[in-house]
This record gives sequence, C-alpha cells and structure tokens, in this order.
Amino acid sequence: MRVVLEVTFRMGGVSYRGYRWEGDALVFEFERLGDAFIQVLSTRKVEIDVDKSPEKVLVELKTKEGGKVFEAFERDGIYLAVEP
Repeated sequence: MRVVLEVTFRMGGVSYRGYRWEGDALVFEFERLGDAFIQVLSTRKVEIDVDKSPEKVLVELKTKEGGKVFEAFERDGIYLAVEP
C-alpha cells in the first residue's frame, strides 16, 4: 500500500529522516537542527510503500529546542499536516 504525506512547515531547513511504526500509527520523522532558517512556509511530500494501512499518521519534527509531534488527516487518499 502506498502512503502519501504532504506536510507544511513554518520554516525552511527541514530534512526527511525516515519513518517508523508505533503500534498501528505510522510516524514520519523530520528534523530541523541548524541555527538560522528562512521564515517561509515549506512543503514536503513523502511517498512510501507499507504492508498495512495505518490507523493514524503522525509527523515528528526534531529541533535543537526539542521537538513536536502532530497528526495528519486524510483527504482524497493523501495525508495532510501543518506544523503548529
């Protein structure tokens, strides 16, 4: 099964690091670890193939200050998320 995630971040400098399963939740891992970033909306699209359908899709963003996790919602077969 193909899972497509489109996520919008509040700043640039975000890198995709991979994904992992936490139970039935699929977690996409991103990081922003530098010191200065462009303050513009930045969109990333990730497509992966998995063996099962996730019950929910989460986005984990690691930063120098710690990080945050937020949930994506599905619309027309694509998971969408926006950094809070």
